[in-house]
Amino acid sequence: MQRIEGRIAVVTGAASGIGRATALRLAQRGCGLALADLDTAGLDETAHQATRLGARVMTERVDVSSSPAVEAFARQVESFHGAAHILVNNAGVVIAGPFADQRLADLEWLVGVNYWGVVHGCHHFLPLIRRQDEGHIVNLSSLFGLLGLPHQSGYCATKAAVRALSESLYAELRRDRIGVSTIHPGCIDTAIVRSGRMEDESMRRDVQALFDRRGAPPDVVARAILRAIERNRLFVRVRPETVLSDWAKRLFPAAIHRLIARRFEQGAAAAGDAGLRERDARP
Repeated sequence: MQRIEGRIAVVTGAASGIGRATALRLAQRGCGLALADLDTAGLDETAHQATRLGARVMTERVDVSSSPAVEAFARQVESFHGAAHILVNNAGVVIAGPFADQRLADLEWLVGVNYWGVVHGCHHFLPLIRRQDEGHIVNLSSLFGLLGLPHQSGYCATKAAVRALSESLYAELRRDRIGVSTIHPGCIDTAIVRSGRMEDESMRRDVQALFDRRGAPPDVVARAILRAIERNRLFVRVRPETVLSDWAKRLFPAAIHRLIARRFEQGAAAAGDAGLRERDARP
């Protein structure tokens, strides 16, 4: 985009994490904001902080997996702000565990938010963005959108779908002066693991501990999003682990998955041996 100041930006999943950090960065750059989330308390706090930065803000509780809800939100944004120039489809959820053990209801919930939420945002806001002199759509994918990883089949599938959708839209919308970016964060310290659906609570604790220990602050992603909008970058990798994973996949498209499978099998065997030792040690 040639200009960010004075534009209207729509951000989903804005109650915390990357969504909040992005909203505040956009507010600092002089954008009006339309913020959506299911967490109304977190949404109000984001709006409060953005208002203190001088932004004109509207908020709405929106389930992005619902097409009618997102369509109504788009109408509300037009009524309140009169325009939309930037759309950040950030809302996302996670489930984890062996594919064979996952409930279809949880997979449908995951796809509804992570994929259909992006589709709904793009579909219902595109007519409004098209009426402006320029615009930009940002879709949040992940490192997991580059590699299929064990115990993350559903999440990886949705994030890969977001990447493919964004690539198609990039080509379709360029003549309309609408840029499209797909963002691939690595390990970021957000609440997505805490709020995810996992049967194995020990797995949740382990993954959250890793994110707490090594995760970068969400503002790292927010700054990358602002650069992507300004430079019309399609593919944005955030954090060294994402860059390394991307290059490993490009250079060794099959070997990288054999390595992942071998490491996964070794870890499962070690966990099984540890469980047997613990059982045998019991009185």
